[in-house]
Amino acid sequence: MGSKGEGVEPEMNNGDDDVEFVDVESDEGDDEGQEVVPFVPGKDTVEDGGELVQDESAYIMYHQAQTGSPCLSFDILKDALGDSRTRFPHTAYLVAGTQAERTHLNSVIVMRMSNLKKMKQAEDNGDDDDDDDSDSPIDSEDEEGDLPELNTAMINHLGGVNRIRSTQIQGKHIAATWSDTGSVNIWDISPALESVDTQAGASKYSREEGRVPAVYSFTGHQHEGFALDWSPTVEGTLASGDCKKNIHVWKMVEGGKWQVDQRPYAAHTASVEDIQWSPNEKTVFASCSVDKSIRVWDIRAAPSKACMIAIEDGHESDVNVINWNNKEPFIVSGGDDGVLNIWDLRQLQKKSPPIARFKQHSGPITCVEWHPTDSTVFAAGGSDDQITLWDLALERDPDAEPEGQAVDVPPQLLFIHQGQKDIKECHWHPQIPGVLISTALSGFNIFKTISV
Repeated sequence: MGSKGEGVEPEMNNGDDDVEFVDVESDEGDDEGQEVVPFVPGKDTVEDGGELVQDESAYIMYHQAQTGSPCLSFDILKDALGDSRTRFPHTAYLVAGTQAERTHLNSVIVMRMSNLKKMKQAEDNGDDDDDDDSDSPIDSEDEEGDLPELNTAMINHLGGVNRIRSTQIQGKHIAATWSDTGSVNIWDISPALESVDTQAGASKYSREEGRVPAVYSFTGHQHEGFALDWSPTVEGTLASGDCKKNIHVWKMVEGGKWQVDQRPYAAHTASVEDIQWSPNEKTVFASCSVDKSIRVWDIRAAPSKACMIAIEDGHESDVNVINWNNKEPFIVSGGDDGVLNIWDLRQLQKKSPPIARFKQHSGPITCVEWHPTDSTVFAAGGSDDQITLWDLALERDPDAEPEGQAVDVPPQLLFIHQGQKDIKECHWHPQIPGVLISTALSGFNIFKTISV
């Protein structure tokens, strides 16, 4: 189990004053001879004079990146570099939205993170399959040397971006944003995405084309919100939920426009915090709320009758986030109570309790996401500055525990990642197995652990 401490000096590697990667590799041999003691947040304490440091042996890859204003929501963009790629260095494309202090200074940011290399120790001990390879479709070396590169293209956005989610429609990369001004906007980010393959192209786009208007905007919510999700099965279908309990479903119509049903799905009694479309049923989505409930809807019914399943007390307080398993009939939920619950959809009609419950986090859960290919693995993050990795398939093996030492963590807990301040979102990269990207008030982390 690894933990990442703060206190690393940043080093710039980008020509833009607002964005940078920081060097997180420690000097080789600094920790030689020092005793390594695992630290479990909430269970252990740091003695006076002690400090948390990164256990580099627990990471295969680890990088940090920062933007001028914090990006509290982002999404990973599918690229043409191939699926299931393992060879280093890696390249990743993201879209994010800022939360600047002044409304008119916000942006949608399209990013290209490249030259993402292994940790030095992983390079020394790694197998041949993952080594840098000139035959890889990804650039093996950047002109600046060993540091990663971050290219960004900016699109002006009125208001802070509460949430951003992306999809592909007819070959174009499209993003939807929830603005704190109360509008939901749809953007064509394909031109910006094309520009970030070079720093010069990205800078030119930001300078000359960054004021492009939204493709479509909806102000019918009349209040700001956070819940937002594109359907993975019906192209162009979107659901958005606001802080006044209402959910609206969008459907794409001819001419590249959207029709938003003015009749809200309104069974919740407080703010809708998250929405997730079913990965395989075209008309079904789930939502969670400050009212402590999780609800499953079928849009074939009228909005007033569409709530088919309700878990009224899914958590002891606000239910902040949910995520639908791609392969199994499970939903994971996280709440202000710091609890992670696993729900079996086949048992919800019977009002059954969660099939698993974990209480490792000491603060509100702010993100949960199942691994894209391993149906028993998921990640969770919280305002307690932790990202935890879990595997439901694991069980405690008493024979493997150190003699005389009680293990006070669930056997399903694989890994604890730290080092960010107030984590907001984390996502698995769908094309690079085991790679996680997270965002927090302190910036982005992109990493791969030895555990997944």
